[in-house]
Amino acid sequence: MFKSPSEEPKPYNVKYIENPSQEELRELTLKYTPAVLKTAYGNLNKITRNKARMAKYTYVIAEEKDKDKYSHKIIDPEKAEKLIHIQKQYIENNLPFLIEVDGYIGNEYGKAVPVQWLYSPAGANVAGMQQVLAFPREMVEPDEELKKPFKPLFRIVFTPELFLDDMPGRQAIIVDLERYITYVIGADYFGESKKGALRMLNHYVYSRGGLVLHAGAKEVVIGGRRLGMAILGLSGTGKTTTTFNKQGEVTKPIQDDMICLWPDKTFTITENGCFAKTFGLKEESEPVIYNGTIDPSAWVENVYMEPDGTFNFSKQVLTPEEVARFKKIFIETGASPENIEAYIKGEVKLEDIVDEYMIPKDGWDFVVWTQNGRSIIPMKAIKDAADLRDLPPLKYIGILNRDEGRDAATPGIIKFASPEQAAGYFMLGETSKTSAAGKERGKTRSPFTQPFFPQSMSLQAIRFSELVEQYHGELIMWLMNTGYVGGDERDEKRGGALKVKIRHSSAMLEAMLKDEIKWKKDPDFDYYIVDVDHPANKPLLEKVPAEILNPIIFYKRKGRLNEYREWVNRMKKEREEFLRKYNVDERIIKAVIS
Repeated sequence: MFKSPSEEPKPYNVKYIENPSQEELRELTLKYTPAVLKTAYGNLNKITRNKARMAKYTYVIAEEKDKDKYSHKIIDPEKAEKLIHIQKQYIENNLPFLIEVDGYIGNEYGKAVPVQWLYSPAGANVAGMQQVLAFPREMVEPDEELKKPFKPLFRIVFTPELFLDDMPGRQAIIVDLERYITYVIGADYFGESKKGALRMLNHYVYSRGGLVLHAGAKEVVIGGRRLGMAILGLSGTGKTTTTFNKQGEVTKPIQDDMICLWPDKTFTITENGCFAKTFGLKEESEPVIYNGTIDPSAWVENVYMEPDGTFNFSKQVLTPEEVARFKKIFIETGASPENIEAYIKGEVKLEDIVDEYMIPKDGWDFVVWTQNGRSIIPMKAIKDAADLRDLPPLKYIGILNRDEGRDAATPGIIKFASPEQAAGYFMLGETSKTSAAGKERGKTRSPFTQPFFPQSMSLQAIRFSELVEQYHGELIMWLMNTGYVGGDERDEKRGGALKVKIRHSSAMLEAMLKDEIKWKKDPDFDYYIVDVDHPANKPLLEKVPAEILNPIIFYKRKGRLNEYREWVNRMKKEREEFLRKYNVDERIIKAVIS
């Protein structure tokens, strides 16, 4: 096994291109990275083989006897060493150079982590994206440290074009938590670089008494006071959208993906930019992300482009003519040439290969454009961003649940009655699966919406409770439904469901921040919901339907009260089982199921 990054700053016998400029990285991308398109906006759009992170191909190096200590799959140290050696031989025997990006996760010296990212030429686009999100040394280190050689604590080694024929999916993301090195082999999706470092950060911060939250953060000004808000959420729940939308007198985005809570009642940030989903993006509803995505300084991944190079953020089904236009790229990214030809020639029809949700059969993914398009936007391209060197005190922590389906009965906004109750719902991490999760649909639970915490998930609830206790009740903790009530998109079109729209979410959050909501205890779950009968809530009800604020009203009106009662009973049972599976403290379980 190799030495740690600080012990061996140049681990491969190969030429290094150290910290090239963004312009140089774009030139390297156009020369060496496959399936890259120039856009009409002056940025580059990479079409990837992998359309999301591959947790099933991610392995922590550990012995079998220790597998219960980790939330990820494990790989035997001897097997891992063989794969790492294959990557090393490939780099030294086949590559003209490695691209090196040095920078920090975070910007507060002493808490920020120095990272070295190494990329093969085929990963030049990922190097460009990662450089945008990393804080450069000069933004973190004092002058005396800048004079010394860079000493990384973490390392990522990224070779997307190297395939492992004896591994599932011909790829592997190997995580060495002892030395803080992640080896990405055969995966070309940017998230494996980004999350590779953040996964190790979870382990590192936990070892120092803190906790990383999969959360966006924003600064809000209420009554002239600057306050911090953290927003947890799995991909597709609206975390980035909520972070960048306006509430309060003044709202400034701080971070869109991860923050660190520390034992000294402070929080720190991780990235110098934004990694935003682009499907359904509209300038009128999300102007900050929209304008950032079309900025020349942005990098883009898996966004559909019209023939003139402009983006179509809502593209789903492709016609045979559109498939023909992307034929070369689809083949480069692994689609079957035979299937492509059959669709182009009309020998296979769309209705033969997709289901009612427009999810294609295996081998036919190319007929439906992925909804997991992404843009990587520098903070300097984000209008009215907060001063990242002067963070306000944390006052609000919330979680997003994109509820969907016949049993979507989560209220539009909930205020938790106690820290224990909040810890329980954060541990549940309930939402519906989205395009980022692949072809699967249905409900899911992910502790603290955190697929990147490599240790036992039960540790998060314990640490969160410890950290929150320091605030002595000063924190306001909440949950918001960003999906539907009573059904899904198809039901809404038929009048059988309600969609929680972005304007609804903003109105609910703003009312909570301004302390304008009169709450009442929910009789079934003992958290607080909006009292829709209270006269003081009339301004909110003019913006948000009562059925969203209190879904039992919707179910009564539709004659579906039995469905609601069944949902209540099932949720209590399933939630208790889930929390007990992770050995969560009894006080937390009681606060959730009472």
